[in-house]
Amino acid sequence: MHWYYLIALIIIGIDQWTKWIIVQNMELGERIPVIENFFYITSHRNSGAAWGILQGQMAFFYIVTVIVVIGIIFYMQKYAKNNRLLAVSLSLLLGGAIGNFIDRLLHQEVVDFLDFYIFGYNFPIFNVADSSLTIGVILVIIATIIEEKKGNTKK
Repeated sequence: MHWYYLIALIIIGIDQWTKWIIVQNMELGERIPVIENFFYITSHRNSGAAWGILQGQMAFFYIVTVIVVIGIIFYMQKYAKNNRLLAVSLSLLLGGAIGNFIDRLLHQEVVDFLDFYIFGYNFPIFNVADSSLTIGVILVIIATIIEEKKGNTKK
């Protein structure tokens, strides 16, 4: 197994473990202040995607996630071996996608708990898988820009 699959497994493990802690120790809607007026641990469930869009569309999420996971694994096998940044970014995407997929498959909703107020705006509550997906997308964009610059330099 390539090292980058281990990163995805670690993300899945941390994601599922943190969600389990929330479900076992907090009531739905309960909120624990970490940094008052900025960061709270809030027990929340989401049957949709980011910002609560597509609520209850589980069949759609199952299909999209399976397609995305297959695509990520294909790209990992084809391109990640020679590009560490791309390997890490795809690992983060894979771990995040599978982490939320497990929730949707087992509970028909995703456990969210990271709750931030940024400049007075209550950012949508999210989880470790969501963070991994966001960071993975940013890193894929950076890796793509770097590869583009390398390609232009060679010309």
